[in-house]
Amino acid sequence: MSGTIVGVLGLQGDIEEHLAALDMARSRLGVEGESTLVKGLEDVKKIHALIIPGGESTVIGALSSIKGILPALRERIDNGLPTLGTCAGMIMLAKKAQDRVVGETNQTLIGALDITVERNSFGRQAESFEADLKLNLPGSGSFHGVFIRAPSVKSLGEGVEELARLDNNIVAVQQGRIIGTAFHPELSGSTLLHEYLIGLANPYGK
Repeated sequence: MSGTIVGVLGLQGDIEEHLAALDMARSRLGVEGESTLVKGLEDVKKIHALIIPGGESTVIGALSSIKGILPALRERIDNGLPTLGTCAGMIMLAKKAQDRVVGETNQTLIGALDITVERNSFGRQAESFEADLKLNLPGSGSFHGVFIRAPSVKSLGEGVEELARLDNNIVAVQQGRIIGTAFHPELSGSTLLHEYLIGLANPYGK
């Protein structure tokens, strides 16, 4: 796994928190590698895995378009790049997004993850909360989810697996090497998902 490069889309959102979680994940795994910000086409080309952080999905989409990296991101993810999208990042990965209040959003999306997401499913900033989840991943028992203006998954396409549910809401999914979470694992105190992403990137880093 030596030399695995994990990129964090560095346009807006919880960027530093993911970089710190990646450093801790590598330390716990005892592996080498590096993290890098993804802001341009050359950055997209060199990474072995990608994190799209939480933040404002409309802003991330707009900046990705302005920077001209959206088609390259879509192509690499469609071709198997291990990718973790958290909160707004999961919205960006989705094929379709709608808002709990305003309905269809018509926002810019990568569209690589065959799900429909609902933005702000649990309310606005003031309704942010934390909850323990059962996460269906190897080595996971209870996972502490931090939900901030969180989305939920309303429908799953073929080949998409549910990884976690909160009450009747799907809050984590996986399709191949793509993982989407409605919560913020970088704020949870656990590096399980970051370690899992590094593991998925293993063949790419060799």
